[in-house]
Amino acid sequence: MPYEPITPIAWRDGQVEMIDQTRLPGELVIIRPRTVEEMWDAIKKLKVRGAPAIGIAAALGLYLAIKDSRAGDRAEFEAELKQAAAYLASSRPTAVNIFWALKRVQQAVAAATTDDVSALKELVLKEALAIRDEDEAMCQAIGKNGAPLLQDAEAVLTHCNAGTLATARYGTALAPIYYLASRGKVLKVFADETRPLLQGARLTAWELHQAGIPVTLITDNMAAAVMARGWVQAVIVGADRITANGDVANKIGTYGVAILAREHGIPFYVAAPASTFDLSLSSGDQIPIEERDPAEVSHFGLRPTAPEGINIFNPAFDVTPHRYVTAIITERGIIRPPYKQNIARII
Repeated sequence: MPYEPITPIAWRDGQVEMIDQTRLPGELVIIRPRTVEEMWDAIKKLKVRGAPAIGIAAALGLYLAIKDSRAGDRAEFEAELKQAAAYLASSRPTAVNIFWALKRVQQAVAAATTDDVSALKELVLKEALAIRDEDEAMCQAIGKNGAPLLQDAEAVLTHCNAGTLATARYGTALAPIYYLASRGKVLKVFADETRPLLQGARLTAWELHQAGIPVTLITDNMAAAVMARGWVQAVIVGADRITANGDVANKIGTYGVAILAREHGIPFYVAAPASTFDLSLSSGDQIPIEERDPAEVSHFGLRPTAPEGINIFNPAFDVTPHRYVTAIITERGIIRPPYKQNIARII
């Protein structure tokens, strides 16, 4: 099938295989984390990134943590599993999918009727792989559900990477684009570069180009100019956490894009699976926002681009208030305002 995306994370021959996204677009490197420490490092250093993908990685990391366990009984095994989950959860604090995936695997073990440690190990792997397979199916459903919203567009704008590299496959924000392309409707995509780590330039532009989707890369501060020229008819982004009222945490810069879309009368769509919703939080004010190394802003690679010792503010995410969101696309359907009522009903 044309316009088919790649597979970024897989379980092959008894080991995890992942694309090292820090090496893109210069080279395609496959890494094979063999320990929970290596998986933690891969998540922390953004070798794997994107809310669904790091949820999958964390679940597989649990298996790496306990596959060689010498626990003498179930209680000892579950204690090791809990410790490994806490360790993996410390890698990145904002994306709810990590916590969701780790909790799901632990709940599966807690519900098991066997006390055999070997069987419990296999259950951890089985649940992790189920999360991966279900994510791919969810992304396909998001693509199908979101496609009608973009059917009449000629071009869309996206921020950061919410494509196949951020998920098991197909992506969230890019899933409707892949879905339409596979059925003969090929949209043009304008991809914000997404400073400071350039996920739009390094990842979104790379994967769309690989799949044969026409993509135009722009710097973050060009989005308004593109909208003003009428070159895009919609904005579609992913999400790392969505609260009960529809506020959306996503890569830093998303909030600004949403404001620009409103000013230019362009619909602003968010695409995310049900697992990205955190109904324990009433609003985006309660979302913990990760702050990253100041060197990401003060340097371009290893080259300094700012005066030494200057103050740096480097949040990885911002929160877009629900009033700027036209609709949220999920595998369960389209959610529209009023979000508080409709999220409670659908999610």
